[in-house]
Amino acid sequence: MPGFDLRSLQRLGWLRLQRHCQLCDDANDHPTHGICTACEAELPWLGAHCLVCAVPLPAQGLTCGACQKKAPGFTRVEAPWRYAFPVDSLITRFKHQGQWPHGRLLAELLAEHLRHAYAEGLPRPQALLPVPLAQRRQRQRGFNQAQMLADWLGASLQLPVHGDWLRRPLDTPAQQGLNAATRKRNLRQAFALEPQAHAQLRGAHLALVDDVLTTGATASSIAQLLRRAGASRIDVYCLARTPAPGDG
Repeated sequence: MPGFDLRSLQRLGWLRLQRHCQLCDDANDHPTHGICTACEAELPWLGAHCLVCAVPLPAQGLTCGACQKKAPGFTRVEAPWRYAFPVDSLITRFKHQGQWPHGRLLAELLAEHLRHAYAEGLPRPQALLPVPLAQRRQRQRGFNQAQMLADWLGASLQLPVHGDWLRRPLDTPAQQGLNAATRKRNLRQAFALEPQAHAQLRGAHLALVDDVLTTGATASSIAQLLRRAGASRIDVYCLARTPAPGDG
């Protein structure tokens, strides 16, 4: 097409997606997001959940038994949705098929959720830290979905993103399908801090960014590492929270 470079074509493709809902493909009546208001209302919103780890619960204002028994390394999890259809499908397409517009859409909606939470008293962090991938896994995938989510969130919320503070020197087996105890063993010494992070962690309030929180083992392991280095509070921002095993 004469007169159009690749970037122009990509922008046109994104505008086309904005005109049509990414879920139902009907005309999009939402002024800013790539999803229509009807589909947005039908997303699996989290509802009642644990005040700490955000696991779905039958009533509001409760802390789950696991967090009462042993507090995790993080202070609070913020997630808009349960890990259920169609959010699970959108995350899978973004994470494993490289369909970035789906990730961008979810990041925009997560940013909107966080703005409401800040307005209701949730403390704003000083910076966002994406959960790192091991180098081999990132080479295979071609990108780190947590880094992309953090970059989109940082731009929308006007928060700095430090993607170079954490690294994952051990290429541990994938966490999917593992129980909580196995996940914890899997993550021992899996994460490390880069030298430039240490001087900036004393008393810092930070938020980890990831796509899905399952048992919370990864987030808690990183949060404990950051706290040992002097951070005062670690929150977790993710797209979706899975239910406790057996809750469906």
